[in-house]
Amino acid sequence: MNIIIVEDEPKTARLLQEMLETYDTKNKVVAVCESIEATIQVLKEEGLKADLFFMDVQLADGLSFEIFKQVKIEVPVIFCTAFDHYALEAFKANGIDYILKPFEENDIARSLEKLQLWTSNLALSKLAEDLLPTAPVTKTYNASFLVKFREKLFPVLVEDIALISLEQDIVYLYTFQQEKHPLFKTIDEVEQALHPQLFFRINRQMIIHRNAIREMEPYFNRKLVLHLTINSKEKPIVSRLKVSPFLTWMEKP
Repeated sequence: MNIIIVEDEPKTARLLQEMLETYDTKNKVVAVCESIEATIQVLKEEGLKADLFFMDVQLADGLSFEIFKQVKIEVPVIFCTAFDHYALEAFKANGIDYILKPFEENDIARSLEKLQLWTSNLALSKLAEDLLPTAPVTKTYNASFLVKFREKLFPVLVEDIALISLEQDIVYLYTFQQEKHPLFKTIDEVEQALHPQLFFRINRQMIIHRNAIREMEPYFNRKLVLHLTINSKEKPIVSRLKVSPFLTWMEKP
C-alpha cells in the first residue's frame, strides 16, 4: 500500500513512517510533504498516487483542509493532530480516523485495522450494489422505415405498414395504401424493429399487422389462411406451430 504523509514536524514524520512500514512490509511511504504547497505540487504536478494519506491538520502554511479544495482526493485519509476540535471537518474530508498526538504504535495499528474494515465494507457494499437487479431496459421500436424510390429515400411510417413479406430473397413492405417497396434488411431485423403488440410473424416469410387481418379460416395440415384488407403476392398462411400463439395474440388488447 502506497502512503503519503503530510506532516510539518520532521521527527513526527520519521516516526510515523517507521511505524507504518514496520506494521506491514507491504506499506511504503512514497512521499513526505511538510506543507499544503508541497502536497499540491506532489499530487498535481508530479501526479503521485497513493492508497492512503496520513495527514496533520495544522501545517506551516495553513490547515490541510485547503488541500482538498485544490486537489481531488478520493482515497481514505487518517488525520494525526494535537487538536481535537477539527474532527468534524476531518471526517468531511475523506477522513476515516482521527488520531491525537502524541500517538503510539497501538494508535497507528488501530487506525490501520479500521482502514481494513472500511475497505471490506466498501467492497461488500459495491458487491451488493452489483448484485441488485437492474431496472429493465425499455426496448424501443422503429417509428418508420426508409425506402428507396426513384433514387430518393423517404420514410414509411410503421402505422402504415400492413405486411412484410420475403419474396425471392428480397424483403418487401406492403402498405395499407396498396404500395409495395423493397427493404434492404433481413426479415429477422425487421421483426426485431416492430412492436410485437401490433405485428406477428405468421411464418418464416411473412409478418402481419393486426389491422390488416379481415378474417381467417382453417387450412390443411392444421394451419390457418388469412384474408387481408390488402393484396399480396404470397398467400398469408399461419404455420402449424404458430397457430396457437397467433390466436392468443389476436385476442390480446
